[in-house]
Amino acid sequence: MDGTILVADDDRTIRTVLTQALTRAGCKVHATSSLVTLMRWVDEGKGDLVISDVMMPDGNGLEQLPLIAKARPGMPVIVISAQNTITTAIQAAEADAYDYLPKPFDLPDLMKRAARALDVKRRAPQTPVAQSADVIESDLPLVGRTAAMQALYRLVARVMNASLPVLITGESGTGKSLIARAIHDFSDRRSLPFVTITNADLKGFDGPETVLSRVKGGTMLLDEVADLDPDIQSRVVRMLDQLGDAGPSVLATSQSDLAQRMERGDFREDLFYRIGGVTLAVPSLRERVDDIPLLADHFFARAARDGLPKRSFSDGAAELARIYSWPGNVRQLENTARRLVMTAAEESITRSELEAVLGNQPAMEPVRTGDADKLSGSVEKHLRRYFDLHGGALPPPGLYQRILREVEAPLLEIALDATAGNQAKCADLLGINRNTLRKKITDLDIRVTRRRKLM
Repeated sequence: MDGTILVADDDRTIRTVLTQALTRAGCKVHATSSLVTLMRWVDEGKGDLVISDVMMPDGNGLEQLPLIAKARPGMPVIVISAQNTITTAIQAAEADAYDYLPKPFDLPDLMKRAARALDVKRRAPQTPVAQSADVIESDLPLVGRTAAMQALYRLVARVMNASLPVLITGESGTGKSLIARAIHDFSDRRSLPFVTITNADLKGFDGPETVLSRVKGGTMLLDEVADLDPDIQSRVVRMLDQLGDAGPSVLATSQSDLAQRMERGDFREDLFYRIGGVTLAVPSLRERVDDIPLLADHFFARAARDGLPKRSFSDGAAELARIYSWPGNVRQLENTARRLVMTAAEESITRSELEAVLGNQPAMEPVRTGDADKLSGSVEKHLRRYFDLHGGALPPPGLYQRILREVEAPLLEIALDATAGNQAKCADLLGINRNTLRKKITDLDIRVTRRRKLM
């Protein structure tokens, strides 16, 4: 890696670690705790890349991005922030940041992103859009520092002004409708109506026309689209076919597997392809357990702002919250937090108090690994659709290796993530030789990151 990197962070430890790591990688580093100093270096023509925190003693790092773009067009900026919310990720994207990472971050991951930023020419800067972030942040508990949520935030930032329809999938209570609302509220259509469409809205002779008149070029949300009656689904298809370039943005949510519903004849295939331009999969709370403390603190803080007693999880309660299955996902966690605010005896919620609240709630049934309708059934359905797409012709040669690669790559990536990047443990988990694992990592171009965190 070659270049001069400007680092701005008010945490001395982070400045020191980044300076040492980047210097060892061959870069020159200028580090500061002041945005004023950073901007002076930028104006003087120093640096090939900026790595900046958001909340600094003398200002907001995001607000400097347009100034950096104006002074040094094409200079990439990597934003790092302890504010692990969808607002920060979207604002960074809209301000044309090259990349965004939440704290605590993986140092090796940041190093690779910095190397790519130095190698890739930054796209032309765009005009940032003002946001009503305070209002949105107070209403949306879209908080998370896990990789799954950060990937979702980045994808939301990319699709919010796209012309393609967006399908948002996920279990009940994961926040699908909140993601839909965030896409609208951060998009160029934020000043236009956001309308949720139901069966009742589309019934009657003039139902679709009434809906379009309400939306007025804004955003329409087909909430739980799989629940639409068959005759309503056909009306939706015709309505979507009438939309022109100036038509509204189309979003849909579903907790059902629409592909399975299609095969059973419960969902129209033509509707599926009209709403599935881009699919956003919202992870369950079980897939993002590291976000549970953040979310709980968010709900407790909201209650405190409403004048209710201050609450927090004790170590024992936090441990129980991590191992509980949360079948109701974020919505269940929110309701649990509300009850604990009112029923806990002290500020620190004990494990037994959390157990008492969760005792009357259902636990998630364990996944049945032997169920033929799980992995093998999904693979079979995927392959049948793949062959069908070729219209009677055969797919290109080499299908066997392509399919094995598609299955093998995510298996290795998930196993490596579960073992924190430890290849010896991963090889043992998979039951293969360590050298075999290394070769597969190289052949499949899998990025291995050891989880070394910075506060």
